[in-house]
Amino acid sequence: MVQTIQAKDVTLEQLETHFQLQRVEDEQFFPEWHGDLPELTDWQNQLLEQVRSGYFNLLKQPPLLEKPINLAVVSPLLFIGQFYLSPWNLRAESTVQISAQDEERGIIVKGNLDTLILKDKLWVMVIESKQANFSVEAGLAQILAYMLGNPNSAQPSFGMITTGGSFLFLKVVKDTTPLYAMSDLFGIGNRQNGLGDVLKILKKLIYLSSSANLE
Repeated sequence: MVQTIQAKDVTLEQLETHFQLQRVEDEQFFPEWHGDLPELTDWQNQLLEQVRSGYFNLLKQPPLLEKPINLAVVSPLLFIGQFYLSPWNLRAESTVQISAQDEERGIIVKGNLDTLILKDKLWVMVIESKQANFSVEAGLAQILAYMLGNPNSAQPSFGMITTGGSFLFLKVVKDTTPLYAMSDLFGIGNRQNGLGDVLKILKKLIYLSSSANLE
């Protein structure tokens, strides 16, 4: 019997059981999120300060839902990083489905991811936004399911979860056994604007992923 569930309802246990997904603790598996990060211009840093101020202004008017987070934080980040320009393409509400089946039971996971950055139809970065009163870990299984659905399985997949105030990066490698790892957690409320680090990592991962997919 095949069970169909929405990605927002999938659990890590289900991904581990049906898709053999495993977490990697070795720091060498996901070194791309730290070290050798690109520099930002003064113009980019100034705009990031405005994004930060806008986010704190939204906090005064709860509830802070996914759509306002996309408008106030994610969209400006992508604009400042120049990912609306060629050669990048953005897609929203893209449908993703993954399935696994054995002799006794199976599972189909499907849903609509928030933001997908592509280059020449190749997946470059998956971005998932959650409500501000959620933890980024609440969206972990959901974004991992989407990343497992990346048709470009020969190269690593990169993703980012954000609540607007917190950011987490992920890497998935679809080898014989699918593997994943997470970055440290980055916050917009840090003494120094954490959005600077977020944009640097975002830029690096997007460029690395697009370059690898074209090799």
